[in-house]
Amino acid sequence: QVQLVESGGGLVQPGGSLRLSCAASGIIFSIYDMDWYRQAPGKEREQVANITPGRSTNYGDSVKGRFTISRDNAKKSVYLQMNSLKPEDTAVYYCSAIHRRTLRRSWGQGTQVTVSS
Repeated sequence: QVQLVESGGGLVQPGGSLRLSCAASGIIFSIYDMDWYRQAPGKEREQVANITPGRSTNYGDSVKGRFTISRDNAKKSVYLQMNSLKPEDTAVYYCSAIHRRTLRRSWGQGTQVTVSS
């Protein structure tokens, strides 16, 4: 059974930084693409960043140049380094794993990020 556990959310001032972590279990991590999504109140869930097992990355336009996704296959973990945070980055951030062959997707429970002075 796939389990994804996020951590690292919290309250930060505009311009600050946070690092989110997601620990995976119950999967062969090296055959999963890993994503970070976010959902703000009243808005649809949007993809923030994606990383393949080979560490190719893609980012949403709103976070390019500010956020960095990375993964440690040995630790079965994926990270999201968020710099230059803005109030509009406030959302619940979700870790997601998608099997590269079956395209079956699993989700974590989410972690709240609030950017406010």
